[in-house]
Amino acid sequence: MGKANLETNQEAILMIGAYTRGVLFVHSAPRALCPHIEWAAAEVLGSRVHLDWTEQPAARGLMRAETSWVGPAGTGASLASALRGWANLRYEVTEEASVGTDGGRWSHTPDLGIFHAQTDVHGNVVVPEDRIRAALVYAADPERMRRELDLALGQAWDDELEPFRYAGAGAPVRWLHRVG
Repeated sequence: MGKANLETNQEAILMIGAYTRGVLFVHSAPRALCPHIEWAAAEVLGSRVHLDWTEQPAARGLMRAETSWVGPAGTGASLASALRGWANLRYEVTEEASVGTDGGRWSHTPDLGIFHAQTDVHGNVVVPEDRIRAALVYAADPERMRRELDLALGQAWDDELEPFRYAGAGAPVRWLHRVG
């Protein structure tokens, strides 16, 4: 299937109902965990998943892969939940905003656990009003207020994942479609 046909099919899928698309970034995983990650993603997407695994330059002995997906709104949350809790796994899942649904980003590291943030149509993190108000309580203590805002933005997850993101820059991406 040519690139033009693939893009046309993806656009057609997105026009039917509340479908969206996103990316699964597996930033680092032990080699033995790789098939289990594929099985978990396949269970969520409803079709066979084969990721192109490569060595993760930022962490010797670990593997990395990424793939784009198309599916109903909420697929990103399902993917993140399916991968949550596995030891030594760093990943991110993004889901684009769609009609009537905010986008999202889920980030996971072994040390920090999982972080979720809503995103706008451009992929920017949207911080809810209540989180901002909670940070403003500490206006008299700028350092504490900054920590609260960093927590709301997921800064610790970004800091930990950035070397792994950078090491994967330029890696090929393949599209997967959720069936059903």
